[in-house]
Amino acid sequence: MEQYTVTGMSCAACSARVEKAVKAVPGVTSCSVSLLTNSMGVEGTASASAIVKAVQEAGYGASPKAAAAETPSAELDALADHETPRLKKRLIASLVFLAVLMYFSMGHMMWGWPLPHWFDGNHVAMGLVQLLLAGIVMVINQKFFISGFKGLLHRAPNMDTLVALGSSASFLWSTYALFAMTRAQVDGNDALVMHYMMELYFESAAMILTLITVGKMLEARSKGKTTDALKSLMKLAPQTATLLREGAEVTVPIAQVKKGDLFVVRPGENIPVDGLVLEGSSAVNESALTGESIPVDKAAGDKVSAATTNQSGFLKCEATRVGEDTTLAQIIRMVSDAAA
Repeated sequence: MEQYTVTGMSCAACSARVEKAVKAVPGVTSCSVSLLTNSMGVEGTASASAIVKAVQEAGYGASPKAAAAETPSAELDALADHETPRLKKRLIASLVFLAVLMYFSMGHMMWGWPLPHWFDGNHVAMGLVQLLLAGIVMVINQKFFISGFKGLLHRAPNMDTLVALGSSASFLWSTYALFAMTRAQVDGNDALVMHYMMELYFESAAMILTLITVGKMLEARSKGKTTDALKSLMKLAPQTATLLREGAEVTVPIAQVKKGDLFVVRPGENIPVDGLVLEGSSAVNESALTGESIPVDKAAGDKVSAATTNQSGFLKCEATRVGEDTTLAQIIRMVSDAAA
């Protein structure tokens, strides 16, 4: 299965859209997309360029993963939670400007808070301040508009599309009302000024974005906890293995281990891949995989699993399952699929 990194996905509808687009490529037999890890696995004879093109036409980005990324430990960096800190900064900035906006738009009406004296009778000036503050919140949360309208242009609306349309409609109508109010004030029509003053919904445009950002941050934190669990599993996998080649021991990166290779494991070392014991005997701690704290005795003919610990003896083994086929990799994949 070929692995790809997918960018631009923000909801389950996005991952479903990517999966549908890739499955339509001639030669693709199966495709699975994980929103949790922003990754995609594809089986079939289709070329990487055709798959990447299909994803791009759907409105997202994709690139093949390097061969080394096929091992679980190599994906640790990809699982790092970069989204939560960014969302936290966006949320704090949005809340600050939203609080000021709510003061100017609702404070004097709902709570009787006094406004600065230079706004006395100058409703247009107060409307302009609201427009400016709402515009700042929209710029801070511009990602909703980029993702939402991009999806709309590709005829694949997502959750961000709804947010962008709702906020934009509120902002545009309020802008129209502000221009109408300005004209009414110039004409001296105070009744019309007050009418359009009640039609300003700049705070709604900013409130929508801020509340959705709160939800996005909570979602990102939940996702971060899940990826932390995945990273803990991945860290169990050794980075290197000691192979036997022409009678000599050679230490190689785990990605270079192939099925049928002979490897040795000394006491205290983690077993690098799933294998079959050829020589030696030892007690192996399998608690990382099974949760059972009592070591299991292993001898010639027994199977051993990656990420378990050789405790007491020397083992010579033959690799039977490597890379994504190991028991550890399958556990990681199932956890990822369940959380996606």
